[in-house]
Amino acid sequence: MELSRNLRVDSVSRLDPTPPRIVPHTATVADAVAQMRTKRVGCLVVCQQDRMIGIFTERDLMTRVVGTHRGLQVGITEVMTPDPVCVSPQDSIRVAIERMQSGGYRHLPVVIASHQPIGILSVKRIVHYLVEHFPGTIYNLPPDPGVVPREREGA
Repeated sequence: MELSRNLRVDSVSRLDPTPPRIVPHTATVADAVAQMRTKRVGCLVVCQQDRMIGIFTERDLMTRVVGTHRGLQVGITEVMTPDPVCVSPQDSIRVAIERMQSGGYRHLPVVIASHQPIGILSVKRIVHYLVEHFPGTIYNLPPDPGVVPREREGA
């Protein structure tokens, strides 16, 4: 099957990861949330001297800030996910999917050897890649696949 081969052969760079939105390790949660809102992103890479030390996601905000009644003036390093699971630009798409699936992640930082972030790979990019391989199947899915119409539509 072509998709199976392509998942092993095509690299993460083929998916054109989005540029990382970076927040310094000295920032507060309020700073991070403001940046997430203005940039309309679901995660930020936390860096110290151009080196990634963590990631701050919407899930972190909900579980570690809102869910624990912490204020927005808390330092980002207290609520970020330290040393997140990452991929390199040369990793296969299959590796990225496996890492996302096993950890339940929606975003993976794309880093080079020095742990410098060069992109963010989102599940949205993966879905678009899969749609490229099965456009007829994807675009013809009913809105609710479990519901089958009793009567044929149209004339």
